[in-house]
Amino acid sequence: MNFNNKIQSGELVLGTCVTSNNPLWPKALASSGLDFVFIDTEHISLSRKELATLCDTYKGRGIVPIVRVYKADHHLICQAIDAGATGVVIPYVESVQEVQVLIGATKFRPLKGEKLNLYLEDREKIPQGLEDYLANYNKGHLSIVNIESVPALQQLDELLSLRGLDGVFIGPHDLSVSMGIPEAYDHPDFVKAVRQIIQTSRKLGLMVGIHFSETIERQIFWIKEGVNMVVHSSDYALFTQMLNKDLGQVRSNFGDAATKNPGTSDSPVI
Repeated sequence: MNFNNKIQSGELVLGTCVTSNNPLWPKALASSGLDFVFIDTEHISLSRKELATLCDTYKGRGIVPIVRVYKADHHLICQAIDAGATGVVIPYVESVQEVQVLIGATKFRPLKGEKLNLYLEDREKIPQGLEDYLANYNKGHLSIVNIESVPALQQLDELLSLRGLDGVFIGPHDLSVSMGIPEAYDHPDFVKAVRQIIQTSRKLGLMVGIHFSETIERQIFWIKEGVNMVVHSSDYALFTQMLNKDLGQVRSNFGDAATKNPGTSDSPVI
């Protein structure tokens, strides 16, 4: 079963966030059996050329590239698809207009401008021949929104009901901050909010994903609650955490733990 069929049928797919264009990374990630990579151009500095190289390389390894752009912009989304992205994520969605921009760029490309808006807003019926052409032209592209704020929660049904949307990524960090309980991922209000997103997404037939760089237990908990697309940590976080752990063990064996500070394993905010 291919990736799109798996997520649309609710099967679990696993990925990680990639921040580096190290040429050795794709082989290493492929060996773990990953389904997808989450390539973040919102917080990570990647050029269009680097993005295209990453997408092409991971596709060649049978790993699906999901790219997050830094805002809901038609041109940015189309650039990500041109670079080879299978799916595109837009961050911090709080308006129907943002979702329409995403759907327009992923499902109606190469239409732009007023003609596109007429079709998206149902002010004009799209001709059957053109509809068939666009469906084939954009076959396999996934449109995904980040839900990560209180205003988004307050209009969740409206945001997620648009035809052409494929899925939701929950942003735990930004959501917890927006709720006034930063990084309190076990807080009852946070748990309630994430459950609301999962249940609404499932009701509307959308796949739902979440990202955590911390304990595996949280990922397992949310999979049991209905999440079927997990972004497990990131290359940066995994490398840092393992390096600190290993060096800490070496130092403790030689009595040097008190004189060396291995630092933290903070990962980029996802």
